[in-house]
Amino acid sequence: MKHLTLLALALTLIATICLGAKSPYQAVLMHSKIRGRPHGPNVCAMQKIQGTDKKYFTNCKQWYQRKICGKPAVISYECCPGYEKMPGEKGCPAALPLVDIYNTLGVAGASTTQMYTDRANLKEEIDSPGSVTFFAPSNTAWSALPHEILDALVSNVNIELLNALHYHMVDRRLTSEDLKHGSSFTSMYQDFDVHIHHYPNGIVTVNCARLIKTDQHATNGIVHVVDRVITAISNNVHSFIDTDDDLETLRTALAAAGMTTMLESEGQYTLFAPTNEAFEKIPPDTLNRILGDPVALRDLLNYHILKHMQCAESIVTGMPMETMQGTVLEVGCDGDHMTLNGKAIITKTDQLGTNGVIHYIDELLIPDSAKTLLELMEGSTVTKAQQMFVDAGLGPLLSGSEALTLLAPQDDAFKGSMTMDGEMRKLMNNHLLKTQLSSKSLYHGQELDTVGGLKLRVFVYRNNLCIENACIAAHDKMGRFASMLTVDKVLTPPTGTIMDVLKADDRFSLLTGALQTAGMTELMNQQNLLTVFAPTNDAFNTIPRPELNRLLQNSQELSRVLRYHMGDGMLVSGGVTSHTRMQPLLGDRLEMGMRNYTVYVNRVPVVEADLMATNGVVHAVNSIIKPLPPRVERAQSDGPAPRVRSTSSRVRKASVRRGFKNEDLFQRVKNSRSSRTMTQRQ
Repeated sequence: MKHLTLLALALTLIATICLGAKSPYQAVLMHSKIRGRPHGPNVCAMQKIQGTDKKYFTNCKQWYQRKICGKPAVISYECCPGYEKMPGEKGCPAALPLVDIYNTLGVAGASTTQMYTDRANLKEEIDSPGSVTFFAPSNTAWSALPHEILDALVSNVNIELLNALHYHMVDRRLTSEDLKHGSSFTSMYQDFDVHIHHYPNGIVTVNCARLIKTDQHATNGIVHVVDRVITAISNNVHSFIDTDDDLETLRTALAAAGMTTMLESEGQYTLFAPTNEAFEKIPPDTLNRILGDPVALRDLLNYHILKHMQCAESIVTGMPMETMQGTVLEVGCDGDHMTLNGKAIITKTDQLGTNGVIHYIDELLIPDSAKTLLELMEGSTVTKAQQMFVDAGLGPLLSGSEALTLLAPQDDAFKGSMTMDGEMRKLMNNHLLKTQLSSKSLYHGQELDTVGGLKLRVFVYRNNLCIENACIAAHDKMGRFASMLTVDKVLTPPTGTIMDVLKADDRFSLLTGALQTAGMTELMNQQNLLTVFAPTNDAFNTIPRPELNRLLQNSQELSRVLRYHMGDGMLVSGGVTSHTRMQPLLGDRLEMGMRNYTVYVNRVPVVEADLMATNGVVHAVNSIIKPLPPRVERAQSDGPAPRVRSTSSRVRKASVRRGFKNEDLFQRVKNSRSSRTMTQRQ
């Protein structure tokens, strides 16, 4: 208990400090300091991706997951920015000596930038009076430059190299707190701007280069070490697309959708740009349909554009991000690869424009809103239903432009082999509604017209939304003209009243006769909805034959027994939770539960659920349902009853007090058997 209290206090301290931070970067820095505190003053905990040199300050989530971009991360402890170790002392107690920008480059580990500063004769300039911010490429960043680019820079140090270094400099001191998300600062190269993004996870980028060592203070400015050499940006996103032949199809599509102006305007866009190859992978019929439909085309293109700028280096885990189309993409990473919806389809990252960034992808992303019903079903959990609809001759309808709603059963809803005959074709037609709907527009008691000519009823429960016996099992898929609602069962539309259902099933022949004897036929045919837990012949045969005969001849007693098996209203199996109650037509409430996909009522299992009728639903049971004893009644009723001792007189009296007569009947049956046994003994 003491350890839990200390842990809670530590977490509260971390949360308090992090919430008080002025920026996301400061929040992760503070968290790293707290994690490093046991190792001495000014020690920061860093997470390093195994097998690489990439290090990150850690936040709470990453600390416990020990993963970055899906790869294992190891913890190392280093001096926090601005501090250094002292021989013989714990931690990093000493502040780094404050020196000028040039010498700070060496202290910060940017010795290659320091060397190129010498070559470009820039040392005298940065040592002159004033204050400078230097986004200094790390040694690894210079090594990663293509040889032809690096050769071009160092072969013309007075112009090319000098210009490149000037673009990494801003003529003022900018700490990490000054580097606000979406801000821009004029560089010292021909007044070209550098673009800052400060992400919620604490990562800060300049022109999509990640700051790996921040706030290295100097006497005449500040140094931030970055993980790549940055280049000047002069063109907007559309200009970039306009000059790249690999994006020719995209360029044509944007023009056809009237979206050229948007990508030329000011903003902070992220475009996942499909290459020509990506478009060629789409079946021609599908591609031509979308390209010829302005609404679908605009949705498709907007689905490739985020509302904000997201550099590749800012991603350390999967995150849902909203697109211009209104839905989300899962943007993540797997090691060194940026991913979309879990796929490594991004071939080139961080092509920067003045109003956004482009990432190339080799697979076209088609949103649901641009798809037909058949396309919505592809690659989902309803592939069996897709084949059944096609076999029923509904393919052209599902590929057309008619406003429809498809009720698509999940694959596991189809049991055994399904033969496509006339009845099955009718059934598949009745899985199609005549208008486009979403599950949010449905309400209890609503009637829905099907293509097959039937009316289906909607039932709203606390835990489920059902259409007849089938309940919604997944999020809606809203297509271009039609929508798809995934359901957990194949529909069984009602074809008659409860009495018709019982008469048509030989298992209920005794129940049918009993209902007639009890004068309840009219009740079974009335319009008011009923839920009937229907005892099968096997259930009646569990009663000793003499008592069964006597019961079947006593219409009044029989009516009491049968009415306890019926409840007002419509309750399909999908509406049953672990603790569901229903008031029967006579007697105390019925206690229901669900376990292992089986419905139990007063601990009696339902052997077949959801026999749908026009005026209710029938659930078959193989036992006569009895009231639960008081102590069992309060327990969960989702399984077989535990073995108990014989019923005491106290329980029998409680049953009488509750006013339920059937218990008397069952007790008399028991007493009668006992009396016969005693007579035989005598």
